[in-house]
Amino acid sequence: MSVWFVTGASRGLGAEIVRAALGRGHNVIAAARDTSAVLKAYPEEPAGLLAVTADVTRPEQLTAAVEAGLAQFGRIDVVVNNAGFGVVGAVEEISDSAARDQFDVNIFGVLNTLRATLPTLRAQRSGHVLNIGSMTGFATVPAMGLYGATKFALEGISEALRGELAPLGVRVTIIEPGSFRTDFLNDSSLQVEPTSISDYAAGAGPVRQALVANNGRQPGDPVKAAKAIVDITEVAEPPLRLTLGTDAVARIEAKLDLVRRELDQWRHVALSTDI
Repeated sequence: MSVWFVTGASRGLGAEIVRAALGRGHNVIAAARDTSAVLKAYPEEPAGLLAVTADVTRPEQLTAAVEAGLAQFGRIDVVVNNAGFGVVGAVEEISDSAARDQFDVNIFGVLNTLRATLPTLRAQRSGHVLNIGSMTGFATVPAMGLYGATKFALEGISEALRGELAPLGVRVTIIEPGSFRTDFLNDSSLQVEPTSISDYAAGAGPVRQALVANNGRQPGDPVKAAKAIVDITEVAEPPLRLTLGTDAVARIEAKLDLVRRELDQWRHVALSTDI
């Protein structure tokens, strides 16, 4: 039996991860900005669930949440950095405040959570960090540039973190989901930038429209995703990346093909620049 610490635990994929972990017999410290929202998501109040208030942009709340979890369960084994949201708009359309809010939650919120939880995992010389990224963090698209940028940053953080924590017995996996049928495309998780520049109608417009049209029609099953995420913590050698969803596999394969083609095409220039 493990102890999980999950941010953004009151809805969406985070809630499904909590349910899957509890169903597997694990204890869960379920963190969200509103504790009542966590309790509403789990009205049966299952054994092993501790709901805690923690806005990931408030380090003192995360510290208190970790302390409460340790007081009740004595350890933390799996940290799930799930809290986050998206902003839709062409790069030039995104306001400075919207861009900063995006990074405050999706990146600095992860860093705050890691600072609060890693001392426990390091002291135990064991544990698993699961950073919930996105297929958009590997291959982004127009109108999702700022959201993609945060998830690209999470990829870089996760790669470095894996090397830093491996000698201490702590594992790191970044989860790269495609489009799953959660509330992510609702206005509770996805903010559409009100500024619209007509020149970007052809480049960013189709993606804006597709996101709205796709709400409730996403191909991915969040229950199956949550099961796969819990499963990956139980293997001896978990991967650095776990891609979830047929759309994610297709987009990532297309990006890998493009990178290989361009690398081969311009290899002569790359090799000509050494001293």
